[in-house]
Amino acid sequence: MNVENEQRYARHQPCAGHQPAKNRVIFYSLSRKFVDEKSAQRRTTQKAQEVVYYSLAIGHHLGVIDCLTARLECPLTGYQHWIDCLPRDGEAHRKLAGVQRFGEITIDSSHTHLLALALHAARPQMSQQQQAWSDTLMALLGRIENDPALYLMVRRIDG
Repeated sequence: MNVENEQRYARHQPCAGHQPAKNRVIFYSLSRKFVDEKSAQRRTTQKAQEVVYYSLAIGHHLGVIDCLTARLECPLTGYQHWIDCLPRDGEAHRKLAGVQRFGEITIDSSHTHLLALALHAARPQMSQQQQAWSDTLMALLGRIENDPALYLMVRRIDG
């Protein structure tokens, strides 16, 4: 396989048998995108396939698949206490509370400043564990700030 073809195909990364514990909240970050070649071939012309293979930014409707990696995991009750440190009437609390309401939220570049400011302001009333979670989330938000194509998927795992 030549280098050009090697870059077109996703590298398989086994999940290593990791099953998240129940009653948890997990923050996943975009780690890479790859093209579902069969889907792309069915839906696009050869010229469009070339664009898909090299840009990987056209979208899911053309067969681009996102690979997400778990970056932060915390117990559901701990998560609830953590976000309760944020002002209850604030947008940051509302955004993060969406995990409890909907089971899943997405955090993208439009949320980074809002969440970072709220986490920073609430830090004094947080426990050490909550501060550590905030530090991890702040680092992930910083990565999104540096590359707006990145995002986080936050998912509740029920027991």
